[in-house]
Formats: sequence, C-alpha cells, structure tokens
Amino acid sequence: MIERGIKYWVIVASKDHVKAGITAGIAQACHGKVAPLKRMRKGDFVLFYSGKQTMGKPDKCQEFTAIGEVKNEDTYAFQMTPDFCPSRRDIAFFKHRDVSILPLINELEFIRDKQKWGYPFRFGFFEINQHDFDVISTKMLQE
Repeated sequence: MIERGIKYWVIVASKDHVKAGITAGIAQACHGKVAPLKRMRKGDFVLFYSGKQTMGKPDKCQEFTAIGEVKNEDTYAFQMTPDFCPSRRDIAFFKHRDVSILPLINELEFIRDKQKWGYPFRFGFFEINQHDFDVISTKMLQE
C-alpha cells in the first residue's frame, strides 16, 4: 500500500460562516457538498479564505480567517434546517490571527495570474502545495 502524505486544502466561505465553524469545531464546503470533504484525510491541514465578511452581502474581507487540522476520517451529515442537511468534517482549529491575502499574492504559487488573483477561489475548495501553506500559516500563527 502506498502511503499518502499530508495534504493542504483551502475552503472558501464568508467570514461569518467561518467563525461559526470555528465555534462548532467543523468545516463545511461548497454549500454543504460531501465530495470536497471526502477528499480530506485525518492529519491534513486546512485554511479558510473569506472573500466576504457576510454571505450574500458585498462587504469585502479578502483574508485567511481560520487554520486547522482534520481530526478524523468521518464525514457526516448534519440537519441544520428541515430543508438543509450539509456535510461536515471535524476540525481542530489553531489559535491564529486573520491575515490579508493582498501582501501574499506574489509569493503564492497557486495564484498563477497575479492580475486575476481571485480566480482560484471561485471553486470554493482546492488543494495547495506545502510552500503556499507555509507562506500563509507562518503569517497566521505569528504571535
């Protein structure tokens, strides 16, 4: 059996939703879809990027707003309302500070076109390399 190394993920969500996820110790992605969350494994790291302060409102955030580690292999459904049952993963969140993406753009390899730096975030969930994770996490975990 081939051993799989640690992977690094970015989940895109509004800052208000990210902060609620921190409080609950969970991650949701892509409006509750299960497929992205099933790609993650215990021990993987996840960054949360918030383009907006509040879902559905125009106020910009443009920050990395949470960082954590996937706690286990379980992906599970959670009935939030009678007509919304999103999938979730348990995350061990780290004490951090929110960090603007703007001064990091030129250092990040996943942003190929620096003029259109927001493009990768349109997918809502994606993998990044260790270099990019290190660039972002170093800023977020500074005291």
